[in-house]
Amino acid sequence: MADETTATGVNPQITDAVSTAVTAVIAQSPAMAMGSLYQSISNSMAMAAMNAVFAQQQAYINYMSATTLAVTEMLQPKKES
Repeated sequence: MADETTATGVNPQITDAVSTAVTAVIAQSPAMAMGSLYQSISNSMAMAAMNAVFAQQQAYINYMSATTLAVTEMLQPKKES
């Protein structure tokens, strides 16, 4: 059988470096996936909190409008017909 270097024509140091790089990428993949998942979840939670704050602000505007209208009705003198 021929030597691996002569059969492929590639220096063993090159194949080792490529193998190490591929192994590093494969080893980091789960961590990258979890990091991406955590960022997505964090973004979703932040958007939910923002939506809740916005809903509270809109509700407050409606409550104040209703209160203003009710107070205005109570303070107006009654018209006699």
